[in-house]
Amino acid sequence: MEIQNRVKELRAKHRLTQGELADLVQITRQTIVALEKGSYSPSLLLAWKISRVFGLSIEDIFLFDEEEQK
Repeated sequence: MEIQNRVKELRAKHRLTQGELADLVQITRQTIVALEKGSYSPSLLLAWKISRVFGLSIEDIFLFDEEEQK
């Protein structure tokens, strides 16, 4: 199952650079790059930290197709 995310969209909306977001959630900029490309799935803790930065729920940022699970 592939999890998609809205990190790039939300980061741009909040006018944050990849480096600034990385600093806010205490990870490297390279991890943000990988997240935005979809080549990295975050831990629950990282997903929670990102959700706090944007003021949204984890489910509003990280999306997956429930039909694909069945």
